[in-house]
This record gives sequence, C-alpha cells and structure tokens, in this order.
Amino acid sequence: MAEAFLNHYGKNDFVAESAGLTKGTLNPMVLQVMNEEGYDLSNNSVDSVFDFFKEGRLYHYVITVCDAANSERCPIFPGKVINYQWSFEDPSGVTGTDEEKLQKIRDIRDQIHQRILRFVEEAS
Repeated sequence: MAEAFLNHYGKNDFVAESAGLTKGTLNPMVLQVMNEEGYDLSNNSVDSVFDFFKEGRLYHYVITVCDAANSERCPIFPGKVINYQWSFEDPSGVTGTDEEKLQKIRDIRDQIHQRILRFVEEAS
C-alpha cells in the first residue's frame, strides 16, 4: 500500500519499491481495499527485502511499515540511507468476519495514505 501511494504522490521525486521479509502473495483483501481507491495492485509481487539487500540496491530512504518486532529483522542497507519506522498493524493479522477484516484493512490503508502524504510534503 505504501509503495502505491508513494509512487503516486511522490512520482516526481521518489521511486518506491516494496518488499516483505519473505516472498509471498498479496493479501486479496489488501488488493480489494486498494482497488476501492483506484489502485490496481493485482500484477504486483511480494519480493524479499533480503533479495534487494543481496543485490546491493542503494536507497536514499528505507521505510519499514511493520511493527517494531518485525522491523528489527530487516537488513540495514548500505550507503547514505535515512531510515524511518512506521508502525502499522499487519493486514494479514486482522481478525473478525470478512467485513470486519475489510474495515480494519481500510483503516490501515487510510493511515498509511495519510502518513505518505506527510512524508512527501516533508521530504520534497
């Protein structure tokens, strides 16, 4: 979600890439709530942050959007990197009925959206 928002709002200043701790598939409910806002993520993949690290990719900013316990497992990228840790609930961990899960993921989406808007304004 953060990648999509940053690539949209920061398109003149940023190129965002997204990765998880492990490769996987996108949560179908995340796809749904992002589609509600006009973002089609169906062709996106879940890459491994460790693969990015091993490739030696360089970044100006590294933003983690997971809770503190999981972000500690992420590698530290070389170079002049400004690190941000934004703690958001993991959509894969929400519980309840399907509608309750969707609403919680919408709330997470909206929180990430607002934080990306502030980041773009502050960093540009």
